[in-house]
Amino acid sequence: MKILMIEDNKSVSEMMSMFFQKENWDAHFAYDGDEGVTLFKTDPEGWDIITLDLNLPGKDGMQVAKEIREISKTVPLIMLTARDSESDQVLGLELGADDYVTKPFSPITLIARIKALHRRAEIGDEEAAQHLDENKENADFDVVTDHFKLSTKTREAYLDSQLIGGLTPKEFDLLHTLAKNPKQVFSREKLLELVWDYEYFGDERTVDAHIKKLRQKIEKVGPQVIQTVWGVGYKFDDSGIAAKTEE
Repeated sequence: MKILMIEDNKSVSEMMSMFFQKENWDAHFAYDGDEGVTLFKTDPEGWDIITLDLNLPGKDGMQVAKEIREISKTVPLIMLTARDSESDQVLGLELGADDYVTKPFSPITLIARIKALHRRAEIGDEEAAQHLDENKENADFDVVTDHFKLSTKTREAYLDSQLIGGLTPKEFDLLHTLAKNPKQVFSREKLLELVWDYEYFGDERTVDAHIKKLRQKIEKVGPQVIQTVWGVGYKFDDSGIAAKTEE
């Protein structure tokens, strides 16, 4: 771990240097606010943790925190201060500090807080990367839920990554209409209007027939997501899939 400690008390820095060495961390020290900002700018993306004293000569800790956050919104930042008033803590957090340690502090406690913050940052990076991958993967789909994806470009629908095969044009349009409005109940009359694109004066059982065939094709790849609301119509709902799987 690469650490920048901005601390004007050299005794504190020397003490923490020994603890950092014990952890095999690459520690760098600055003894006033201007030096801290300058050192941070040498490698803005390379620091894993910054510890920042609030009371510094030159630029104080609040100004340093502000300048650091203007450059990096994500670098983990712990403020160290002799002040223990709630207003100072709130101000420090509002300026972008991720954690707050009041002096005097135990070196072991600070090491533990650094490790905890670093773990949280790593988890956050992993989740951000995962979400980015998911967003790229889902970019071509018009409807995306936890278990279902549908693309009007390819006219394909997937349930838990399994292609729902053999959909006719009307079955696909019916599934799209329901899925893009999850849990919304549609009457047969409304589905005739939306899917068949005109006021249908024929037998409403045509909807039931298409729903039956659509359900059969869905059930070939996974749990049923087209639900009947008795006396009203139909809805799309895949929220119960995980619970059913666990059972």
